[in-house]
Amino acid sequence: MKKVKKIYIVLFGALIGVINGFFGGGGGMIVVPLLTKMFGLEQKKAQATALFIILPISLVSSIVYLCYHSINFSEGWPVIVGIIAGGVIGATMLNKMNNKVVKGIFIFFMFLGGVGMLIW
Repeated sequence: MKKVKKIYIVLFGALIGVINGFFGGGGGMIVVPLLTKMFGLEQKKAQATALFIILPISLVSSIVYLCYHSINFSEGWPVIVGIIAGGVIGATMLNKMNNKVVKGIFIFFMFLGGVGMLIW
C-alpha cells in the first residue's frame, strides 16, 4: 500500500472517530461511501466493513462517556436488547440481498435521516 494512501486512511479514520465520538454514532454513514468510492468495495462489503470499523470506535467512545457519567443506563438497556436483535436480523438480510438493493436502501435511509435532521 502506498504511503500517501496510508496517510489518507489514517486521516479519514481520525475524522470518522471524531464524528462517531462527538455525535454518539454516525461514523458508518461516512465510512460506507468512503469504502465504496475511494477503495472500490462493493456495497455489502463496505457496510459489513463499516460495522467492523465502528465497533472499536463505539467502544472507546462509550468508555469516555462512561467516565463522564453521561450514560443513562435505565433507558439504555432496553434499547440494547432491540439493537442486538435488529443487528442479527439486519446482518442476515444484508447477506441475502442484491448489492443494488442494499445500496438503494442505504441511500433511502441516509436521505430520510437528512430530511429528519432538517425538520426536527
